[in-house]
Amino acid sequence: MHAMQNGRIGIARGLLLLGLLLFPAVARSQSQAPQTVRDCENCPEMVMLPRGTFTMGVPPGEEERETVPVDVRGRSSPQTRITIAPGLAMAARPVTRGEFAAFVAATGYAPGTGCWTFVNSGNSYEYLERPGLSWRDPGYPQADNHPVVCVSWEDANAYAEWLSRRTGRVYRLPSEAEWEYAARAGTAGPRFWGDANSQACQYANVADLTLASALNLDRRPQFSFRCNDGFVYTAPVGSFRPNQFGLYDMLGNVWQWTMDCLNPDLSGQTGDGAARTTGDCATRMMRGGSWSHLPWYVRAGNRARGHAADRFSFAGFRLVRER
Repeated sequence: MHAMQNGRIGIARGLLLLGLLLFPAVARSQSQAPQTVRDCENCPEMVMLPRGTFTMGVPPGEEERETVPVDVRGRSSPQTRITIAPGLAMAARPVTRGEFAAFVAATGYAPGTGCWTFVNSGNSYEYLERPGLSWRDPGYPQADNHPVVCVSWEDANAYAEWLSRRTGRVYRLPSEAEWEYAARAGTAGPRFWGDANSQACQYANVADLTLASALNLDRRPQFSFRCNDGFVYTAPVGSFRPNQFGLYDMLGNVWQWTMDCLNPDLSGQTGDGAARTTGDCATRMMRGGSWSHLPWYVRAGNRARGHAADRFSFAGFRLVRER
Protein backbone atom coordinates (compact mmCIF):
# COMPACT_ATOMS: atom_id res chain seq x y z
CA MET A 1 0.00 0.00 0.00
CA HIS A 2 1.52 3.22 -1.08
CA ALA A 3 0.98 6.97 -1.06
CA MET A 4 2.57 10.10 -2.43
CA GLN A 5 4.06 12.63 -0.09
CA ASN A 6 1.78 15.57 0.69
CA GLY A 7 3.06 18.78 2.31
CA ARG A 8 -0.11 19.42 4.34
CA ILE A 9 0.01 16.21 6.33
CA GLY A 10 2.90 14.49 8.00
CA ILE A 11 1.23 11.12 8.46
CA ALA A 12 2.24 9.72 5.08
CA ARG A 13 5.78 9.71 3.74
CA GLY A 14 6.85 8.40 0.35
CA LEU A 15 4.92 5.35 -0.78
CA LEU A 16 1.91 5.00 1.45
CA LEU A 17 0.37 2.02 3.03
CA LEU A 18 -3.33 2.61 3.26
CA GLY A 19 -1.00 4.55 4.56
CA LEU A 20 17.52 2.07 26.66
CA LEU A 21 13.86 3.05 27.85
CA LEU A 22 13.05 2.99 31.56
CA PHE A 23 9.82 1.35 32.66
CA PRO A 24 7.37 3.82 34.23
CA ALA A 25 7.08 4.01 37.96
CA VAL A 26 3.32 3.41 38.07
CA ALA A 27 1.42 3.61 41.32
CA ARG A 28 -1.39 1.19 40.46
CA SER A 29 -0.70 -2.52 40.21
CA GLN A 30 -1.06 -3.74 36.65
CA SER A 31 -3.44 -6.47 37.88
CA GLN A 32 -5.75 -3.99 39.60
CA ALA A 33 -8.97 -3.21 37.75
CA PRO A 34 -9.07 0.34 36.37
CA GLN A 35 -11.28 2.88 38.09
CA THR A 36 -13.81 4.30 35.64
CA VAL A 37 -16.10 7.33 35.81
CA ARG A 38 -18.85 8.73 33.60
CA ASP A 39 -20.12 12.27 34.16
CA CYS A 40 -23.43 11.89 32.35
CA GLU A 41 -25.52 9.15 30.82
CA ASN A 42 -24.16 9.60 27.31
CA CYS A 43 -20.72 10.93 28.23
CA PRO A 44 -17.62 8.94 27.30
CA GLU A 45 -16.46 6.44 29.90
CA MET A 46 -13.26 7.72 31.50
CA VAL A 47 -10.45 5.73 33.10
CA MET A 48 -8.56 7.24 36.02
CA LEU A 49 -4.87 7.13 35.13
CA PRO A 50 -2.46 6.16 37.90
CA ARG A 51 0.26 8.62 38.79
CA GLY A 52 3.60 7.62 37.36
CA THR A 53 6.91 8.55 35.80
CA PHE A 54 8.00 7.31 32.41
CA THR A 55 10.50 8.01 29.65
CA MET A 56 8.91 9.76 26.69
CA GLY A 57 10.37 9.14 23.26
CA VAL A 58 12.11 6.20 21.62
CA PRO A 59 15.52 4.71 22.43
CA PRO A 60 18.41 4.40 19.99
CA GLY A 61 17.86 1.50 17.64
CA GLU A 62 14.06 1.34 17.71
CA GLU A 63 13.58 3.28 14.50
CA GLU A 64 16.17 1.19 12.67
CA ARG A 65 14.56 -2.06 13.86
CA GLU A 66 11.12 -0.79 12.85
CA THR A 67 12.39 0.26 9.37
CA VAL A 68 11.39 3.89 9.87
CA PRO A 69 12.53 5.86 6.80
CA VAL A 70 15.83 7.58 7.49
CA ASP A 71 14.52 11.03 6.60
CA VAL A 72 11.84 10.95 9.32
CA ARG A 73 13.91 9.49 12.16
CA GLY A 74 14.73 11.55 15.23
CA ARG A 75 11.31 13.12 15.72
CA SER A 76 10.79 11.17 18.95
CA SER A 77 14.01 12.26 20.64
CA PRO A 78 15.64 13.30 22.90
CA GLN A 79 14.12 10.97 25.47
CA THR A 80 12.64 12.87 28.38
CA ARG A 81 11.55 11.77 31.85
CA ILE A 82 7.92 12.78 32.48
CA THR A 83 5.88 12.60 35.66
CA ILE A 84 2.10 12.40 35.32
CA ALA A 85 0.35 13.63 38.46
CA PRO A 86 -2.63 11.70 39.87
CA GLY A 87 -6.23 12.62 39.10
CA LEU A 88 -6.16 12.72 35.30
CA ALA A 89 -8.80 10.64 33.52
CA MET A 90 -8.61 9.50 29.90
CA ALA A 91 -11.43 8.21 27.72
CA ALA A 92 -11.43 4.43 27.62
CA ARG A 93 -12.15 4.57 23.88
CA PRO A 94 -12.01 7.07 21.02
CA VAL A 95 -15.07 9.28 20.64
CA THR A 96 -17.64 7.41 18.59
CA ARG A 97 -19.68 8.52 15.63
CA GLY A 98 -22.80 8.27 17.82
CA GLU A 99 -21.31 10.44 20.57
CA PHE A 100 -20.26 13.05 18.03
CA ALA A 101 -23.72 12.93 16.44
CA ALA A 102 -25.27 13.74 19.83
CA PHE A 103 -23.03 16.81 20.07
CA VAL A 104 -24.02 17.97 16.58
CA ALA A 105 -27.72 17.45 17.33
CA ALA A 106 -27.53 19.32 20.64
CA THR A 107 -25.56 22.31 19.40
CA GLY A 108 -26.22 22.65 15.68
CA TYR A 109 -22.47 22.55 15.14
CA ALA A 110 -21.71 22.08 11.46
CA PRO A 111 -18.35 20.45 10.73
CA GLY A 112 -17.04 21.25 7.32
CA THR A 113 -16.88 18.75 4.51
CA GLY A 114 -13.86 17.53 2.63
CA CYS A 115 -11.71 14.73 3.94
CA TRP A 116 -8.29 13.37 3.06
CA THR A 117 -8.49 9.74 2.02
CA PHE A 118 -6.75 7.39 -0.37
CA VAL A 119 -7.61 6.36 -3.88
CA ASN A 120 -6.28 3.62 -6.11
CA SER A 121 -4.59 5.40 -9.01
CA GLY A 122 -3.83 2.12 -10.75
CA ASN A 123 -0.20 2.08 -9.69
CA SER A 124 -0.32 3.17 -6.07
CA TYR A 125 -2.61 4.28 -3.28
CA GLU A 126 -2.39 8.03 -2.96
CA TYR A 127 -3.80 10.60 -0.56
CA LEU A 128 -6.29 12.99 -2.05
CA GLU A 129 -8.73 15.41 -0.48
CA ARG A 130 -12.24 14.49 -1.55
CA PRO A 131 -14.67 17.41 -1.08
CA GLY A 132 -17.79 15.28 -0.70
CA LEU A 133 -16.65 13.23 2.29
CA SER A 134 -17.57 14.03 5.89
CA TRP A 135 -17.87 12.47 9.32
CA ARG A 136 -21.30 11.19 8.26
CA ASP A 137 -19.88 9.61 5.09
CA PRO A 138 -16.10 8.99 5.21
CA GLY A 139 -16.17 6.87 2.06
CA TYR A 140 -16.72 3.53 3.75
CA PRO A 141 -19.49 2.10 5.97
CA GLN A 142 -19.59 2.91 9.69
CA ALA A 143 -22.01 2.37 12.56
CA ASP A 144 -22.53 4.63 15.58
CA ASN A 145 -20.14 2.53 17.67
CA HIS A 146 -17.24 3.15 15.29
CA PRO A 147 -14.76 5.94 16.01
CA VAL A 148 -15.77 9.20 14.40
CA VAL A 149 -13.42 10.19 11.56
CA CYS A 150 -13.17 13.11 9.14
CA VAL A 151 -13.09 15.48 12.12
CA SER A 152 -10.51 18.24 12.35
CA TRP A 153 -8.54 19.29 15.41
CA GLU A 154 -10.90 22.24 15.60
CA ASP A 155 -13.96 19.94 15.51
CA ALA A 156 -12.47 17.84 18.33
CA ASN A 157 -11.97 20.92 20.49
CA ALA A 158 -15.52 22.07 19.84
CA TYR A 159 -16.78 18.70 21.10
CA ALA A 160 -14.57 18.95 24.20
CA GLU A 161 -15.84 22.46 24.99
CA TRP A 162 -19.46 21.27 24.70
CA LEU A 163 -18.80 18.33 27.00
CA SER A 164 -17.14 20.66 29.50
CA ARG A 165 -20.17 22.98 29.55
CA ARG A 166 -22.52 20.05 29.88
CA THR A 167 -20.75 18.38 32.80
CA GLY A 168 -19.08 21.24 34.63
CA ARG A 169 -15.75 19.43 34.33
CA VAL A 170 -12.87 20.37 32.04
CA TYR A 171 -12.51 18.04 29.07
CA ARG A 172 -9.80 18.54 26.48
CA LEU A 173 -7.49 16.77 24.06
CA PRO A 174 -4.53 15.06 25.75
CA SER A 175 -1.02 16.37 25.48
CA GLU A 176 1.44 14.23 23.56
CA ALA A 177 3.11 13.24 26.83
CA GLU A 178 -0.17 12.27 28.48
CA TRP A 179 -1.16 10.28 25.43
CA GLU A 180 2.16 8.41 25.28
CA TYR A 181 2.06 7.65 29.01
CA ALA A 182 -1.41 6.16 28.58
CA ALA A 183 -0.43 4.24 25.43
CA ARG A 184 2.64 2.70 27.04
CA ALA A 185 0.71 1.77 30.18
CA GLY A 186 3.77 0.62 32.07
CA THR A 187 5.59 -0.90 29.11
CA ALA A 188 8.70 0.32 27.35
CA GLY A 189 8.66 -1.26 23.90
CA PRO A 190 7.21 0.04 20.63
CA ARG A 191 3.79 -1.51 21.39
CA PHE A 192 2.14 -2.41 24.68
CA TRP A 193 1.40 -6.00 23.58
CA GLY A 194 5.05 -6.89 22.88
CA ASP A 195 7.27 -7.43 19.88
CA ALA A 196 5.45 -10.16 17.96
CA ASN A 197 4.04 -8.75 14.74
CA SER A 198 1.53 -11.58 14.54
CA GLN A 199 -0.04 -10.64 17.91
CA ALA A 200 -1.13 -7.18 16.77
CA CYS A 201 -4.61 -8.30 15.68
CA GLN A 202 -5.51 -9.37 19.22
CA TYR A 203 -5.02 -5.80 20.43
CA ALA A 204 -5.61 -3.41 17.54
CA ASN A 205 -7.28 -2.77 14.23
CA VAL A 206 -4.22 -2.39 12.04
CA ALA A 207 -3.14 -2.64 8.42
CA ASP A 208 -3.25 -6.40 8.27
CA LEU A 209 -3.79 -9.26 5.86
CA THR A 210 -7.55 -8.64 5.97
CA LEU A 211 -7.02 -5.16 4.55
CA ALA A 212 -4.40 -6.32 2.06
CA SER A 213 -6.64 -9.09 0.74
CA ALA A 214 -9.76 -6.92 0.48
CA LEU A 215 -8.05 -4.10 -1.39
CA ASN A 216 -5.40 -6.13 -3.23
CA LEU A 217 -2.52 -4.38 -1.47
CA ASP A 218 1.10 -5.30 -0.85
CA ARG A 219 1.26 -8.24 1.58
CA ARG A 220 4.97 -8.10 2.38
CA PRO A 221 5.87 -7.79 6.10
CA GLN A 222 7.04 -4.19 5.85
CA PHE A 223 3.60 -3.23 4.53
CA SER A 224 1.24 -5.16 6.80
CA PHE A 225 1.03 -6.91 10.14
CA ARG A 226 1.15 -10.69 9.76
CA CYS A 227 -2.33 -11.43 11.09
CA ASN A 228 -6.02 -10.94 10.38
CA ASP A 229 -8.06 -8.57 12.55
CA GLY A 230 -11.28 -9.06 10.57
CA PHE A 231 -11.83 -5.40 9.64
CA VAL A 232 -11.03 -3.60 6.40
CA TYR A 233 -11.72 -0.07 7.63
CA THR A 234 -12.56 1.15 11.16
CA ALA A 235 -13.74 -1.28 13.83
CA PRO A 236 -16.26 -0.65 16.61
CA VAL A 237 -14.37 0.94 19.50
CA GLY A 238 -13.30 -1.54 22.16
CA SER A 239 -13.31 -4.52 19.79
CA PHE A 240 -9.82 -5.59 20.83
CA ARG A 241 -7.99 -6.25 24.09
CA PRO A 242 -7.22 -3.17 26.21
CA ASN A 243 -3.78 -2.20 27.40
CA GLN A 244 -2.65 -2.52 31.00
CA PHE A 245 -4.40 0.72 32.00
CA GLY A 246 -7.74 -0.54 30.66
CA LEU A 247 -7.65 1.69 27.56
CA TYR A 248 -8.85 0.44 24.18
CA ASP A 249 -7.62 1.38 20.70
CA MET A 250 -4.61 3.36 21.90
CA LEU A 251 -2.81 1.96 18.88
CA GLY A 252 -4.52 1.35 15.55
CA ASN A 253 -8.10 1.97 14.44
CA VAL A 254 -7.70 5.77 14.10
CA TRP A 255 -5.01 8.37 14.59
CA GLN A 256 -5.79 10.60 17.56
CA TRP A 257 -5.40 14.36 17.74
CA THR A 258 -3.42 15.82 20.65
CA MET A 259 -3.24 19.35 22.00
CA ASP A 260 0.40 19.98 21.02
CA CYS A 261 1.58 22.28 18.29
CA LEU A 262 4.03 20.91 15.74
CA ASN A 263 7.62 20.82 16.95
CA PRO A 264 10.26 18.90 15.00
CA ASP A 265 11.36 16.76 17.97
CA LEU A 266 10.97 16.49 21.75
CA SER A 267 13.37 19.29 22.61
CA GLY A 268 11.74 21.60 25.14
CA GLN A 269 9.26 19.03 26.44
CA THR A 270 8.58 19.81 30.10
CA GLY A 271 8.83 17.17 32.79
CA ASP A 272 5.22 17.59 33.92
CA GLY A 273 3.81 16.36 30.60
CA ALA A 274 2.12 19.63 29.64
CA ALA A 275 1.26 20.25 26.00
CA ARG A 276 3.68 22.34 23.99
CA THR A 277 1.65 25.29 22.72
CA THR A 278 4.47 27.02 20.88
CA GLY A 279 5.79 26.08 17.48
CA ASP A 280 3.70 25.69 14.34
CA CYS A 281 0.23 25.81 15.91
CA ALA A 282 -1.57 25.69 12.57
CA THR A 283 -0.36 22.09 12.58
CA ARG A 284 -1.08 19.72 15.49
CA MET A 285 0.38 16.41 16.58
CA MET A 286 -1.38 13.07 16.10
CA ARG A 287 -0.65 9.74 17.73
CA GLY A 288 -1.39 6.03 17.51
CA GLY A 289 -1.50 4.95 13.87
CA SER A 290 -4.60 3.64 12.16
CA TRP A 291 -6.32 0.79 10.35
CA SER A 292 -4.47 1.78 7.17
CA HIS A 293 -0.89 2.66 8.04
CA LEU A 294 2.41 0.83 7.77
CA PRO A 295 3.50 -1.11 10.87
CA TRP A 296 6.26 1.34 11.74
CA TYR A 297 3.68 4.08 12.27
CA VAL A 298 1.80 2.04 14.88
CA ARG A 299 4.09 2.60 17.87
CA ALA A 300 3.61 4.28 21.24
CA GLY A 301 6.49 6.67 20.66
CA ASN A 302 5.79 7.60 17.05
CA ARG A 303 4.78 11.19 16.30
CA ALA A 304 2.76 12.34 13.27
CA ARG A 305 1.09 15.62 12.36
CA GLY A 306 -1.87 17.10 10.56
CA HIS A 307 -3.04 20.58 9.67
CA ALA A 308 -5.51 21.63 12.37
CA ALA A 309 -8.23 22.48 9.85
CA ASP A 310 -7.90 19.28 7.83
CA ARG A 311 -9.90 16.10 8.20
CA PHE A 312 -8.80 12.53 7.54
CA SER A 313 -10.72 9.31 6.94
CA PHE A 314 -8.29 7.52 9.26
CA ALA A 315 -8.16 10.02 12.16
CA GLY A 316 -10.36 10.77 15.14
CA PHE A 317 -9.77 11.69 18.79
CA ARG A 318 -10.21 10.85 22.45
CA LEU A 319 -10.35 13.20 25.43
CA VAL A 320 -8.92 13.57 28.90
CA ARG A 321 -10.73 15.04 31.89
CA GLU A 322 -8.76 17.47 34.01
CA ARG A 323 -7.99 16.78 37.66
